[in-house]
Amino acid sequence: MPDEMDVVLSWSECKLQKGTNRLLEVTWRPAKEEVCRHKLVFCDGKQKNRNIFIRFRSVELTFQNLLGTVHREGGLLFSPDGNCLISTVGNRITIFDLKKNKSNTLPVESRYNYVALDINANGSALLAINEEGEAHIISLISFSIVHRHRFNGICRNVKFSPDGKHVAVCKGNNVLVFKAPGLVTGTHNAFEMERVFHGAYDETTCLNWSSDSKILAVGSKDMATKLYSFERFKNFRMYSLGSHTDEIVGCFFEQESYDLITISRNGQTCVWECTVKPGELEVLKDQAPAKKKKTSDDNEEDDVDITKSVEKTQEEVEESLKESPECKAEDNKLLYMRLARHYLADEVRKEHQEAVLTAAAYHPKARILVTGFSCGVFFIYETPDMNLIHSLSISEQKISSIALNQTGEWVALGCSGIGQLLVWEWQSETHVMKQQSHMLNITCLSYSSDGHIVATGGGDGKVKLWKVSSGFCFVTFSEHSSAVTALAFCASKNFIVSSSLDGTVRAFDITRYRNFKTFTSPRLVQFSCVSVDSSGEFVAAGGQDVFEIYLWSVKTGRLLEILSGHEGPVSSVVFSPGLTSTTMASVSWDKTLRTWDAIEKGSSHEVIELLAEGVFVTFNPNGVEVAVATLDGRISVFEIRTATQVASIEGRNDLGSGRSDNDLITAKKTLEAKCFSTLCYSADGAYILAAGQSKNVCIYSVKENLLVRKFEITQNRSLDAVDDYINRRKLTEFGNMALIEERELREGGNVAIKLPGVRSGEMSKRTLKPEVRVLSLQFSPTGQQWAAATTEGLLIYALNSGIVFDPWDLQADITPMGINNALKDQDYLNALIMAVKMNEANHIRQVIETIPVCDVELIVSSLGLQFIKRLLYIFASALDASKHVQFYLKWLKHIMTIHGSSLVQQGNKPALVAVLQSVERRNEQLSKMCDYNQYMTDYVRYSQKTVVKTLDEDHDEMNGKSDLDSEDEDAFMDNSVLD
Repeated sequence: MPDEMDVVLSWSECKLQKGTNRLLEVTWRPAKEEVCRHKLVFCDGKQKNRNIFIRFRSVELTFQNLLGTVHREGGLLFSPDGNCLISTVGNRITIFDLKKNKSNTLPVESRYNYVALDINANGSALLAINEEGEAHIISLISFSIVHRHRFNGICRNVKFSPDGKHVAVCKGNNVLVFKAPGLVTGTHNAFEMERVFHGAYDETTCLNWSSDSKILAVGSKDMATKLYSFERFKNFRMYSLGSHTDEIVGCFFEQESYDLITISRNGQTCVWECTVKPGELEVLKDQAPAKKKKTSDDNEEDDVDITKSVEKTQEEVEESLKESPECKAEDNKLLYMRLARHYLADEVRKEHQEAVLTAAAYHPKARILVTGFSCGVFFIYETPDMNLIHSLSISEQKISSIALNQTGEWVALGCSGIGQLLVWEWQSETHVMKQQSHMLNITCLSYSSDGHIVATGGGDGKVKLWKVSSGFCFVTFSEHSSAVTALAFCASKNFIVSSSLDGTVRAFDITRYRNFKTFTSPRLVQFSCVSVDSSGEFVAAGGQDVFEIYLWSVKTGRLLEILSGHEGPVSSVVFSPGLTSTTMASVSWDKTLRTWDAIEKGSSHEVIELLAEGVFVTFNPNGVEVAVATLDGRISVFEIRTATQVASIEGRNDLGSGRSDNDLITAKKTLEAKCFSTLCYSADGAYILAAGQSKNVCIYSVKENLLVRKFEITQNRSLDAVDDYINRRKLTEFGNMALIEERELREGGNVAIKLPGVRSGEMSKRTLKPEVRVLSLQFSPTGQQWAAATTEGLLIYALNSGIVFDPWDLQADITPMGINNALKDQDYLNALIMAVKMNEANHIRQVIETIPVCDVELIVSSLGLQFIKRLLYIFASALDASKHVQFYLKWLKHIMTIHGSSLVQQGNKPALVAVLQSVERRNEQLSKMCDYNQYMTDYVRYSQKTVVKTLDEDHDEMNGKSDLDSEDEDAFMDNSVLD
């Protein structure tokens, strides 16, 4: 085996018969990707040195996207072309493509939350700085961190120069200017410092470069704006602008001018005019002053020049001063004059007395100023007269970030308090994009049957539906008045069921986007779990304060049965996924697992005793087994029919536990009280995903009862309980310094006081340090991805099985040369069978596209189900990339016609769902293209008719004019004859 690969072999002893080949499966994680084919040599008695083919499979779980959270404290940026919006989401960065209506979270993760970011002029690099002062230069081409730098302090703002040669960073009272790495500067050294400016007396808050990148304006909390020159000029030195009575929020240069606009926190806006234009700055040359040489003896010092001793008049003195070089330089010196002062907060404070200005943005080309206030209102002004153009209230929370696109038509607004992100086209007054996160934690999630939609429920009582392909939320249900505790999609119908602590279970139609049924109980019950059967006819929910399970009919909405028997809170309930099964399983704090068949037997049930309190229960996709998570950290697997335990996994040590800042005991001791709170089977039922109050997600093999993989969902140290040890520097003889409360004045003057013992709260504000945890897990029905509802949001992970060489039923004569020979002989069936057994996608697609259309139906009818199942995945991937759409659709049509019923009965749902997703994506792409072509054709046809009509009218006018001219000539000739 190669040295760069860690390979784990596992097999069982068996006797090999002569003349047969044996397939062994090897699961490995390659250190570097390269095509590898190996053979193992075994000895089995008579026949020695037998060659045995090996299956090589690379199994990797990679982060794909972040849903459920669109904006948190930090900045907003538009790409240079204005089509993409870049937003900070905790310790990650999300890019929203406004043209394609798609979001993508970069696979880059910081150790702390990002607070400042900027993009260079050509849009190839992004500079992001977290709250601990660690800077990352991220390549937007490879989506990776290429440079790192530690500032060892809080950096509030960062800005690239317009020419792309420099980058300025606000750190404390100073402004640091670095040489930007790249082709423009010709250097690749990261963060090569060039200048440091120390003029501010308080923390710097904002900065802006002039259009020629020669002057830098810096605003600070000392209520002044300082101007610095990057080079040394004769007619410019450091300049300070005052006239404000609060900290500076924004300072903006005009286009191709040094004129300036400064805005303070109390809404005061000053317009400044500069006496110098770009290009009039004179570079100061570093020359030492020349010494004057004496031209005469020292005795001449006593001589007196009579002509100079005469006293000059006032007029002569003024003329001499004007002719002096110092006066000439003074006339061309850079000075600023305040043209106007405006009070923009006066209009807002008529309704909100404590409102302050929190964010501002300026577009120098369009001369548009956008201001956002703490009451959720933003205004658009036309400078320099500050004429109000537009105003809108988007929320009741403060607007923390504002950005304008390249043309100034789109305004991006971020409200970190509620996690809202809005892109507003102010000219037409329409939404380009409007997304909002859950205000509180995401408590539960559920995949739709086709895997296209993910539903999330939060502590704010809202149910949101997200498209997995685009990453956008397209509908929000807010009928619940309390936290949503569980969600369940109906597998056969388009509706979703949610349970809440408000005592109701609601069914939402995801086609018409309405709440069409509300299920209630005879007395008020806080529902903690919900499930819907596979037929979509019945809904069951368990109570948290009343130890009963309620069963309703979806059609009538009536309560059918109250299932009693549990002696503790019902923590989880689930229906069997079988199409004809009505079995239901439930676990409770009374240390029992109960199986029900309420449709046929009513309240009668079977009881299985557990070793500890039941926390969660889930069915295997085969409908035969259930997995139960208990309070002692175990995962127990039971067979429903025989009520026997078939497996047990001790996972407490695998779960892991971090230590909070206010924990008085070690992480090892805290681990004794941890357990798995959510479970999920993979689509094929071979693995179990488990997670809980920890940063780890564990994947176990059901067959071997062993831990296959454990990985961390986040590295964000801004969350609590991420590290296993407390920083020793925070520990003193008086206790942990992290327990000391740091209070700051919020917007409006209120003090944010942390309540003791609170573990969840308003995540976007970060007034609390939330604790990392995984609240829900679910595998996609396609089997290619799974989602985790965490403190950071909804994390989507893709299961990338990079199969290098994975043959199936391989024989010695199955080779690429043999496949090509079969194609030359037009033996298409044999060629396809050999290609499927070799299991390489390129060979399979080559054979499929070589087969004539007339032979497709005959070949499909001759193939077995084991071949058809493997071909479905090939068709699903080929439809996305191939141009032969109709050809592949004919293959799918014949497969579904001939083998459709058999595929459904044998449980090939992941393959069928993958094909369905590919067909729907293709349909969406082609429908858009057809609509565009239809509209363009209609436009061309109408334009052609208009042009023809215009030409006809012009021709008629010309003919009419010529007729009149001829008549005039005839009349003239007649008159002349008469004369």
